Amino acid sequence: MRAVRSTHPANLFLPRVVCGRGTKSVASLLLSLELVENASSSRGQASSRDSSSNPSISSDNNPDLPWKFSDTNKEKVKEILSHYPSNYKQSAVIPLLDLAQQQHGGWLPVSAMNEVAKIIEVAPIRVYEVATFYSMFNRSKVGKYHLLVCGTTPCMVRGSREIEDALLKHLGVKRNEVTKDGLFSVGEMECMGCCVNAPMITVADYSNGSEGYTYNYYEDVTPKRVIEIVEMLRRGEKLPPGTQNPKRIKSGPEGGNTTLLSEPKPPPCRDLDAC
Repeated sequence: MRAVRSTHPANLFLPRVVCGRGTKSVASLLLSLELVENASSSRGQASSRDSSSNPSISSDNNPDLPWKFSDTNKEKVKEILSHYPSNYKQSAVIPLLDLAQQQHGGWLPVSAMNEVAKIIEVAPIRVYEVATFYSMFNRSKVGKYHLLVCGTTPCMVRGSREIEDALLKHLGVKRNEVTKDGLFSVGEMECMGCCVNAPMITVADYSNGSEGYTYNYYEDVTPKRVIEIVEMLRRGEKLPPGTQNPKRIKSGPEGGNTTLLSEPKPPPCRDLDAC
């Protein structure tokens, strides 16, 4: 893992995010922390660091915006914390960030990360380290339906690039951009673990908040099929996850099994002492 030395006075080391924007995002979050620390003594100076010089600090993403878990999610926070000893509550950072992201429409503003830090009683920078390391956490807005295309080798050789191109062209966006209606965004994800059903996409559905959040795999997709999936989601239709190839059952071969067509024979001897 490569590390980037922080310019923050604490002189911490932060992991470099795999994506090309990782270093810039970490620096932006560090600036957010500086804004919080310097707010009381240099409010004017902090205010001058606006979104024109730091894209992560904006009207809807800055540490001065209040952010709290909803009443329903506060109960979920208690349930999550109950899985850890009280002196190790910082271990709950990932599930709490995930819950915050679900509540906030699929992305994590710095104020939400600060709230998680307060709950688990750690310095905010410790939460920033986690949020900038794992690609599952989005630090900028995504669509209500966030489509992730698997870009690992098995899916790539099976046409994932053509699938991503079809999605981007159909929606009229670039990767990680949000459509004008706020419904869709397209990103890339590394191996989803269903290589036998390559290529595949994931749909993270934030359209109903954390209460109705779903995260489903759609496998054996084609450029034509992913466009159909998009339009079904646009109409509010729910389609069954899994393979989209009608000739397959789950991960079985097209047309059905060609081996193991009957019940397997029992072991030749069940009485181990007699064997």
